[in-house]
Amino acid sequence: MLKRILFAFCFLALCASAAVAQKTKPWTDWSEKDAEKILNDSAWGQTQTESTESSQPTSTSAITSTTAARREDSSTKAAANTESGEKKDALSVHYRVRFLSAKPIRAAFVRMIELQGAPPAKVAELRTFVDRDFGDYVVVTINLEGNDRKKMVPAMQELMNGDGTALKATTFLERKDGKRIPLMDYRAPVQDGLGAKFVFPRTIDGKPLIEADSGELRFTTELGKTKISRRFKVSEMMYDGKLEY
Repeated sequence: MLKRILFAFCFLALCASAAVAQKTKPWTDWSEKDAEKILNDSAWGQTQTESTESSQPTSTSAITSTTAARREDSSTKAAANTESGEKKDALSVHYRVRFLSAKPIRAAFVRMIELQGAPPAKVAELRTFVDRDFGDYVVVTINLEGNDRKKMVPAMQELMNGDGTALKATTFLERKDGKRIPLMDYRAPVQDGLGAKFVFPRTIDGKPLIEADSGELRFTTELGKTKISRRFKVSEMMYDGKLEY
């Protein structure tokens, strides 16, 4: 038992130190692992995973998160046995929910492109995107990744054919005080690699949407029969001395 406690403590300490490193060293020095964590498992980017046993692709799927520390999520991994008794990888779809209007997400996006070998001229052009001012808007994006084609195809169709008017009924940002901020606009995915874009106002009644002590900010939408819901801890959204969201 003591060994398990010590192991858990060390693991959490390593995660904490990695998070600190990402926030303190220049984004131009981030490794691929650093950038991926910012995009998929951070204060500005989270993942919701829908998994299905590979031998039973039509069974009820479980909504999970890659972030073990998120309170409402329980991590589940499904695997199926073949006739020979061997295990197969679970089929899954990953919904990547990110605050594009947060500088760390844009920095991680550009850094990944750079690490993947993009020409220097292209990287230099994209770096201006990192410092872009989103003005009066908060933009949340959803990207899809996964190996379950039966779910990936309809999920992508939902994003491509999304109706901004219809989405307003199920899409919002919610603060800890219960205030829900409705969707302003929706942009379907285009060939920029950023995913579908959900646009919200940055101010409410003339005041900022959130402050450093706002607690949590939850993003919710529905894509077909799938409900996407991710919570972001506001106190962790500080970057370079500024609240980024």
